Amino acid sequence: MSKWECTVCGWVYDPQVGDASQGIQPGTPFEDLPDDWVCPECGAPKDMFEEIV
Repeated sequence: MSKWECTVCGWVYDPQVGDASQGIQPGTPFEDLPDDWVCPECGAPKDMFEEIV
């Protein structure tokens, strides 16, 4: 699973870790995050993330 970086603040979503602050379980791919999920650091929307390759 790919990691995704917030283009606003640089926070990285790691699917292996998830996002406990918003109830996202480890193992959740970025594509499966809810549409209203936001960056836990700066509040940027999901469409402000870019896949890290």
